[in-house]
Amino acid sequence: MKERLQKILSARGVASRRKAEEMIQAGRVRVNGIAAALGDSADTDADEILVDGQPLPPLSAGVYIMLNKPRGYVTTLSDEKGRKNAAQLVSDCGVRVYPVGRLDMDSEGLLIFTNDGAFANTLMHPKHEVEKTYDVWVAGFAEGAVERLRQPMTLDSYTIKPPKVTLLSCEGDTARLRVTIHEGRNRQVRRMCDAAGMQVTRLKRIREGTLKLGDLPLGKWRYLTAAEVNALQK
Repeated sequence: MKERLQKILSARGVASRRKAEEMIQAGRVRVNGIAAALGDSADTDADEILVDGQPLPPLSAGVYIMLNKPRGYVTTLSDEKGRKNAAQLVSDCGVRVYPVGRLDMDSEGLLIFTNDGAFANTLMHPKHEVEKTYDVWVAGFAEGAVERLRQPMTLDSYTIKPPKVTLLSCEGDTARLRVTIHEGRNRQVRRMCDAAGMQVTRLKRIREGTLKLGDLPLGKWRYLTAAEVNALQK
């Protein structure tokens, strides 16, 4: 059965769909000896598919991991600036996995890794509106800030859905908030707080969909249970 090449590469753990598209555009993927183009399809049973001259790895069992990412780590699989990479923290799992979505370098907390492209796409696709919850420490807190944060905002010409915001504690002009969003736009929570007149001093993701970070130590990872994987897929 023919499938889009980026889907095939993702399912085989070669790269995420977005990265696979970049590899195809760079001419690194060939089907039956011919350089592939973005949008091409292939049949893994009938076609020879090579990436950088090498055949695709065999299908492997799905691996699903949760990492408590520390600050100071980027979530790309490679970084041209040589910065520390979150993938290094899960490299001892024995399988090539990649992050599901991103958590910026200055943020910490729950980050999922997998070699299952379909699972990753389910969590990342905007139509599924997977909720993400963050504990957010801010400076510049003042009366009315929570109400401002709850209002619809426009980022990059896109109007985001109003977040759920709970004030956990405050002291003077500093506060700790719990913020739940539906989208995952670039540095969204930080930019929302900026627009509401606050500066984020610490940001920690504690939940994604039905999955909670819990007491997983900083910098450590664990496998997801079958029940956790099934709940996320639903």
